[in-house]
Amino acid sequence: MQRASRLKRELQMLSTEPPPGITCWQTEERVDDLQAQIVGGTGTPYEGGLFSLEIKVPERYPFEPPKMRFLTPVYHPNIDNSGRICHDALKLPPKGAWKPSLNISTVLTSIQLLMAEPNPDDPLMADISSEFKYNKQLFTEKARKWTQEHAVQKNTGVVETNKENTPDQKASCRKREAQQEAEEPAKKTCV
Repeated sequence: MQRASRLKRELQMLSTEPPPGITCWQTEERVDDLQAQIVGGTGTPYEGGLFSLEIKVPERYPFEPPKMRFLTPVYHPNIDNSGRICHDALKLPPKGAWKPSLNISTVLTSIQLLMAEPNPDDPLMADISSEFKYNKQLFTEKARKWTQEHAVQKNTGVVETNKENTPDQKASCRKREAQQEAEEPAKKTCV
């Protein structure tokens, strides 16, 4: 009951006073299943991008942190290919910094800040972290390219009526899955 009333208050606050560049809403009728979008920050490689996240609120919330992951691919040292985020605010102490006084709005804001200021010393993707530390220009180029490919809304002027994947979309998905499997050894588990 405490979770439901707190979530209701938080969602109300997020709809009336959302943090700049962040939106969050409930999916269907499930109060524990949320969606969010973060606008890429100005002056960052993510500028112009709109990044979608899914948020799963655990039964013990606010005593446990929400589970968040990006649905939009993000080239970032603290975000892996499946969208998992390595961030202290998403982990319980002693390894993490979650506390019940935090809320979904503050965590989304801190993720937005993490996008602007990656933490290469606690990476989820070691190869991207190394690139960020030692070849920032290459990192920035790749992050911009991913943003353009995956997060920039393209207005084609055509209304899509068929919701099924086209063969090109299926091939692209298989290609991305194969790429993720090939990059699997470079991952570090963030617990």
